[in-house]
Amino acid sequence: MIVEVNSETKTLNIQQEITFFNDSEDFLSSIVLNDWNNAYSNVNSPMAQRFSDEFYRGFHLAAQKEFGSTTNLTIIDDDKLFLSWERNEENPDIITVNLRDRLAPNQKIKLHLTYIVKVPSDKFTKYGYDDNGEMNLKTWYLTPARYENHAFIKYNNENLDDIANGVSDFDIDLKLPKGLEVTTDLNILGSIKKEDYTIYSLSGKNRSDFSLSIEPKSSFYSFDNKPLEVITNLKDERISVAQQALAIDCIVHFVNDLIGEYPFDKIVISQADYERNPFYGLNQLPSFISPFSDEFTYEIKFLKTYLSSFLKNSLRLDQRKDAWIYDGIQVYAMMKYIEENHPNTKMLGNAASFKLLKSYNLTNLDFNEQYSYFYMLMARKNLDQPLGTPKNSLIKFNEQIASKYRAGLSLRYLNDYLGGKVVTNSIRQFYSKNKENQLASMNFESILKSNTNKDINWFFSTIINSRDIIDYKFDEVSKTKDSVSFSLKNRTKTVVSMPVYGIKNGEIVFKKWLDTTVQDSVFTLERKDADKIVLNYKNEVPEYNLRNNWKSLKGFFPNNRPIKFAFMKDLEDPYYNQILYVPTLTYNLYDGLSPGLRLHSKTLLDKPFIFDMNPSYSTKAKTFSGSAVLVFNQNYRNSSMYNVKYSLSGNYFHYAPDATYLKINPMVQFRIRENDFRNNRSQLILLRQVLVNREKSEIIIENFAQNYSVFNAKYFNTNTEITNHLSFMADVQFSEKFGKVAAEFEYRKLFENNRQVNLRLYAGSFLYNNTNSDFFSFALDRPTDYLFDYGYYGRSESTGFFSQQLIVAEGGFKSKLENPYANHWITTLNGGYNIWNWVEVYGDVGLIKNKRQSARFLYDSGIRLNLVPDYFELYLPVYSSNGWELSQKNYNQKIRFVITLSPKILINLFKRKWF
Repeated sequence: MIVEVNSETKTLNIQQEITFFNDSEDFLSSIVLNDWNNAYSNVNSPMAQRFSDEFYRGFHLAAQKEFGSTTNLTIIDDDKLFLSWERNEENPDIITVNLRDRLAPNQKIKLHLTYIVKVPSDKFTKYGYDDNGEMNLKTWYLTPARYENHAFIKYNNENLDDIANGVSDFDIDLKLPKGLEVTTDLNILGSIKKEDYTIYSLSGKNRSDFSLSIEPKSSFYSFDNKPLEVITNLKDERISVAQQALAIDCIVHFVNDLIGEYPFDKIVISQADYERNPFYGLNQLPSFISPFSDEFTYEIKFLKTYLSSFLKNSLRLDQRKDAWIYDGIQVYAMMKYIEENHPNTKMLGNAASFKLLKSYNLTNLDFNEQYSYFYMLMARKNLDQPLGTPKNSLIKFNEQIASKYRAGLSLRYLNDYLGGKVVTNSIRQFYSKNKENQLASMNFESILKSNTNKDINWFFSTIINSRDIIDYKFDEVSKTKDSVSFSLKNRTKTVVSMPVYGIKNGEIVFKKWLDTTVQDSVFTLERKDADKIVLNYKNEVPEYNLRNNWKSLKGFFPNNRPIKFAFMKDLEDPYYNQILYVPTLTYNLYDGLSPGLRLHSKTLLDKPFIFDMNPSYSTKAKTFSGSAVLVFNQNYRNSSMYNVKYSLSGNYFHYAPDATYLKINPMVQFRIRENDFRNNRSQLILLRQVLVNREKSEIIIENFAQNYSVFNAKYFNTNTEITNHLSFMADVQFSEKFGKVAAEFEYRKLFENNRQVNLRLYAGSFLYNNTNSDFFSFALDRPTDYLFDYGYYGRSESTGFFSQQLIVAEGGFKSKLENPYANHWITTLNGGYNIWNWVEVYGDVGLIKNKRQSARFLYDSGIRLNLVPDYFELYLPVYSSNGWELSQKNYNQKIRFVITLSPKILINLFKRKWF
């Protein structure tokens, strides 16, 4: 390639010659080229769709100049004849070059290309140009795709760093304007300096990709760890260059010993690579919290990034299909490194030494134990996926964290089971063969099986290629002074080998791997004075539930767990019944500020049974109030109806200055998902009986029902992402005095011009209505909320500030209109369109019908200031059925607001990006 860099226009002018050698046994009529830079060309590409799926708005809201593209492409052959090529809208990052004659096996052809690459902004993926004149280039050039199993691999760029290139030799002349420097892991053969530019000659052999960074002044340092040169700009100003050199030297030699020698002379470890895949845990802590030493933090960051680059650049696997091998070796090596170099390090570092934190399981766990908990986080949510799942089919949390960690845990598990260094030696053999040949996961499996006499088919069928969960517990246990006998119960019917430990005073006195293939087996082991036997004590097996893994061999109550109190949150501790407590402060107009104490059993991992109680004291009413809920979760692993949740909740607060309400709510929810876990479509069926006891108020003199019971069934069907949102809700309610049905449709669309339209249609009708008030009627703008579902701060207010609180429900109007209730039927349409950033125009139209009255047509319109979505919004009415509201008296009382104090909404906005 001859590449001319234009730093002003952020473009690369490229002349390229590709000599393609057909090393397959097939006759080829076309050649596929990867053009991954063109994935940045529009908001409809597969990469843009993935951004939308994961609720990242930055790409769709970007300016045109920030996009990337590959343009002006011409391709000719050695006879100087033009070759036709194709690139369709569905695959804008794949080019198919049509050959004039079929290319026979062991023959080659030369392609001459010219094209212009527009480099994208690095704010999308960390790759591209930044505002400081730097370019961090990745997958920017055209190159032949990997050929395997009689076909080219056609993978789209989905921001996963898993391009499937054929192995190539590179020779590049890079022309840089004066004042720019280049950093690369290719060999720099020389440079020619001119007055206005410099030409660098770069070369690399037997590679599938390479790194290239262009900066006004290089931020990289070179460390010579013979025979490998390490070039890095990994940031950590708190440790010296000498300390960095020691850490790098230690890691390079460790990886060489464990896996094998790197096949190239240089390797680049960049800050951008680390930021794309950080070590989760370290990167989530605020800068003022330093539970780890600066040296250890740098070491772990460099180790993770080094292993990632090392494996990607040297293993010749399909990085998308065989991602679990890359992830498994990386995390396996990281665990081995910690075991050898930092064996006493805890999950939260020196935070374990703080007296206030000593009782927390979170601080007492060894550093390597965190990997199991991150996997269990997804398994308990019933969101884990098989390790053999292609990388682009994994949900974000699995792709970035849980599946990576489980892959490493699984290799460690296999190594412990096989004993010795079988897995480590197999990794070295596989790595060595990979340098010479293009291999696949089946080759790794074959090497592992050849190195042991044990049957390990279960490992690949169950651990790698299924999402079957593992959960063993002790069944019958008997003991003597010298021996202990027991049988196991396999709760999930997943057959794998399990280790059992004997523990005495916290120390291991024996360990034995158990063959669980024979059902109803009774195992008898020498006791060795053990006072407790524990399955999977060191967490070698990626097991679903550790709480049922132990039996005490002393006392009359072998599994009587003591109660352990913890402040705020903690990880699940299998040896205690944990009760977590946290002070709370709630507010409504009638109770005032209500301090309370929340007692619950919600650890960081989901549990089948949860209790959550929050008693509080109403400072304004001078009485006690609060809420409580009991929840039982049941997961179904192999069903589209993946979760059923049974709950019983109660709430006791004031609904008026002098009157309280008690709401009892037994409920069952059925959650349904698509077979494709990345599909954002979800369904929910909710069945509940709402029982309400309302104390009579002397202040609010209206003929409202005091005690009532309503059966409610709801169905939700939602498919949401950044660019499109479509949802449907059906609602049925029955009580002694009324029955009603309602439906709601919502649609949101983000257009390519960054304008967004929101539409909501609501329709409801009474089936029968024998009430004598509007308490149960449909409402245009402020439902009475007789089911006490909405977070009103002054639910009984009809005037004043608190009456202006808006919750978009039922009619969804924003203006206050006369006679806003409908005791027969209602149909409304709400719409909005953003005109600039967070400023939106809205409009509502509707028909409401009361018994023995004609239907009324009503409307309103105005400006919405969407300052913090769902947290703080203002609605400024302009024109409605009341006329020009801007010119009317007391306009400030017509403004509606949305204020939410609940942190759950913010948490949900974060969670949807990952789950």
